[in-house]
Amino acid sequence: MPDTVLIEIADDVAVLTLNRPEKLNALSYELIDKLMGFLDRCEADPGVRAVILTGAGERAFSAGGDIPEFAVSIGLGVDVAVREFVKRGQAMTARLEAYPKPVIAAVNGLAYGGGCEITEAVHLAVASDRAMFAKPEIAIGIPPTFGGTQRLPRLAGRKRALELLLTGDPFSPARALDMGLVNAVVPHDQLMASALGKAHQILRHSPLVVAS
Repeated sequence: MPDTVLIEIADDVAVLTLNRPEKLNALSYELIDKLMGFLDRCEADPGVRAVILTGAGERAFSAGGDIPEFAVSIGLGVDVAVREFVKRGQAMTARLEAYPKPVIAAVNGLAYGGGCEITEAVHLAVASDRAMFAKPEIAIGIPPTFGGTQRLPRLAGRKRALELLLTGDPFSPARALDMGLVNAVVPHDQLMASALGKAHQILRHSPLVVAS
């Protein structure tokens, strides 16, 4: 079974790739745990001064929570399953938001649900012109569970956030840029170069000042 998250470190930058392309990089428990482990490793490694987070394949950054896996865990009891899913997802986005080194999302495709919440939580985000975003949780009868009901209004403003949260409608990278969810939209084939360029621009500055 392939690793659910890949890591590559070069020139002081770690690239973490969500690696479930056949599942649109859906957030399984295993993937979340692996990502958290790599974040711990990168924080402790003085040879890593910035992190880029992206998705494997051409279709998705992350399509959100792995609902089939979550449904299986409901066998333990709905309350237990919901608590565990929410706890892991919130820990992940809180870790990204408070991470002491810059985290840049390179959004290469669909960023739905939890994938959108990751984009909200990281420090900077660059989107491919093929990316799409959505907050589709309302369609399955749950609120965004990883902190998005707080982060999105801070980024986009209350009314625009409520429109997205209450309709679940997909929105374009241009709209994501207009709302402040991403910092730039670039041609798809320039995405990683743009994210790496932004990381190296930041690395020219003092690590202590950047961390503060």
